Amino acid sequence: MAADIFPRKKPAPSSSTTAQQYHQQNLSNNNLIPAPNWQGLYPTIRERNAVMFNNDLMADVHFVVGPPGGTQRLPGHKYVLAVGSSVFHAMFYGELAEDKDEIRIPDVEPAAFLAMLKYIYCDEIDLAADTVLATLYAAKKYIVPHLARACVNFLETSLSAKNACVLLSQSCLFEEPDLTQRCWEVIDAQAELALKSEGFCDIDFQTLESILRRETLNAKEIVVFEAALNWAEVECQRQDLALSIENKRKVLGKALYLIRIPTMALDDFANGAAQSGVLTLNETNDIFLWYTAAKKPELQFVSKARKGLVPQRCHRFQSCAYRSNQWRYRGRCDSIQFAVDKRVFIAGFGLYGSSCGSAEYSAKIELKRQGVVLGQNLSKYFSDGSSNTFPVWFEYPVQIEPDTFYTASVILDGNELSYFGQEGMTEVQCGKVTVQFQCSSDSTNGTGVQGGQIPELIFYA
Repeated sequence: MAADIFPRKKPAPSSSTTAQQYHQQNLSNNNLIPAPNWQGLYPTIRERNAVMFNNDLMADVHFVVGPPGGTQRLPGHKYVLAVGSSVFHAMFYGELAEDKDEIRIPDVEPAAFLAMLKYIYCDEIDLAADTVLATLYAAKKYIVPHLARACVNFLETSLSAKNACVLLSQSCLFEEPDLTQRCWEVIDAQAELALKSEGFCDIDFQTLESILRRETLNAKEIVVFEAALNWAEVECQRQDLALSIENKRKVLGKALYLIRIPTMALDDFANGAAQSGVLTLNETNDIFLWYTAAKKPELQFVSKARKGLVPQRCHRFQSCAYRSNQWRYRGRCDSIQFAVDKRVFIAGFGLYGSSCGSAEYSAKIELKRQGVVLGQNLSKYFSDGSSNTFPVWFEYPVQIEPDTFYTASVILDGNELSYFGQEGMTEVQCGKVTVQFQCSSDSTNGTGVQGGQIPELIFYA
């Protein structure tokens, strides 16, 4: 992602090399000698400064950036750098300034340092997913706050269950509380996806402890246990330890007792944790007694289940009905589009059931954005003949970004006579989240804003 902070003006026409060509040359540090009157090609001081970016012309300092074996020598201009960063100002013009022609910076990646220089010289922010964390580190180190803020915004925009755990670790390191909070929102709501991601195994021990201690993790405890073992395996490799049960337990240390093993389903414990080899024989026996005995033994493990998250329900109809023209299902699709003003996680839909006694329905639910399927599930639910709504869940909650319309769909198979909603609302306030509804072209069974099926969106916020 690249964004100009200020709109760029077109350079004056010239038969010689254009300003854009000079800019491209500097990106690769070709350092071609400009035309004799190159200054005349650029109408603004910003554009003339940009020519100096990564250019040896008039450079009065050089940086050797990167770790040994992966360094890159980059030119700089003390005045421009000092104007852009208080750290560079102190380095070159402060009371303790050192007059060095070459400065080594082994803890910053060359690509990240170049991204920072590009911002300082050109007022341009050019970020990429594989270098944004390193760029944030450079911006923090050299106190370039606007670039740091742009990095955080980029990370928040690209935040997902796949990278939330790694970004949580980094956000704590960089002391970015807003990003930390956003990471926790994703980890809590999509805990099982986050715990199963490759990124989870890359976190540090302190972050592992904070996740295992989390009260609001929306995950089965067996998934938490398996994720901790996966992390321990990778940690053994990082520490050059043999992949043994003993070493896995060693690297987990006291964090093992943060896993709430006694709250697992008995089947999960008997077929999973009890046979993993990580627990001692005494621990295994005590936990079995915890499940079965009236007098329960004392355990080192936390024995209170996590609270998880409480789902919210957005109900879009003011009433429901059943008449001679009751809602019928013959393999057709009921669909509605919706948008929210804050990031939420759709966990499922609330659906109407039979209007003439108890009945079982088969429901295929689906969530799409611009035609791309984000989540779907096929399940059954039992309705008791009342006008209540009945929840149908996705396998994992689906992340929904604000100010974009998504399509919620269901294909039902079951008793043809059911309740249906009426007096639908185009906008519903649900807690701190505003939800807007509009009709969907995918709907072939009559559902729309004013009436039909899918009366509820079930979500975490």
